[in-house]
Amino acid sequence: MIQSMTGYGKAVLQLPTKKVTIEIKSLNSKNLDLNVRIPSYYKEKELPVRKKLAAALVRGKVDFSIFVEMTADETSTTVNHGVVKEYIQQLRNVVQTGSTDDVELLKMAVRMPDALKTEREELDENEWNLIDEHIDVAIKEIVQYRTDEAASLEIDFKQRIANIKMYLEEVKALDGDRIANVKARLKKAIDDLKVDTDENRFEQELIYYLEKLDINEEKVRLANHLDYFLETLATPDSNGKKLGFVIQEMGREINTTGSKANFAPMQKSVIQMKNELEQIKEQILNVL
Repeated sequence: MIQSMTGYGKAVLQLPTKKVTIEIKSLNSKNLDLNVRIPSYYKEKELPVRKKLAAALVRGKVDFSIFVEMTADETSTTVNHGVVKEYIQQLRNVVQTGSTDDVELLKMAVRMPDALKTEREELDENEWNLIDEHIDVAIKEIVQYRTDEAASLEIDFKQRIANIKMYLEEVKALDGDRIANVKARLKKAIDDLKVDTDENRFEQELIYYLEKLDINEEKVRLANHLDYFLETLATPDSNGKKLGFVIQEMGREINTTGSKANFAPMQKSVIQMKNELEQIKEQILNVL
């Protein structure tokens, strides 16, 4: 069962004082490109999170985020009263007028250094255990998303492989006419020269020439590659890289067949095979 590398997963956890939102997004990439953004007080858990994501998602450009929204009345940031009062007094001394508006002084004072103090929140292991469980939920959701998206890709792959097989059968059916056509063209070229020829020598040279145009090996190898592609597609694991290698081999056989065809009707079938293969190549880049 193949998986797409494109996916999205989300989980929301409501705690007594905060709302925690976990998001995972992924796009296609040759390797695992993991970007993790979490609040500073969860930083010590970043490495286990990375390992968990790498094991579950394997490959792709992955963005993982934990957003925290405080929902309680309490806040970790408070006004440093002593510092603000001292700033106001200093500002009043600078102005040295009795009509100074204290509200305006307060606005200036809270912008000064250390006017606000933030107490660092320590990691609560029980809280993190709940978050970790919801990370698993988000991972499960993105994996399901990838699987669902890949299902349509698999249908498309099978259809295009069936099309290539159909065009390959056309190539096989045209091979006899192709050889006859090549012989007739060569014979006509010799006759047009209006010279005496040794028939035995002509037959020997013709056999040598036709051996160079023989595509039996290409037909057999292409058929094997098509079957192997379907076998790999049916395995329990998603093997995007292996499928990519198989496609490369299929392309070589199709290109060689086209270069040896030397027969317009056969070349049309080869072009159709190339078109189907290009469509598979574009989509296989998104397979895990």
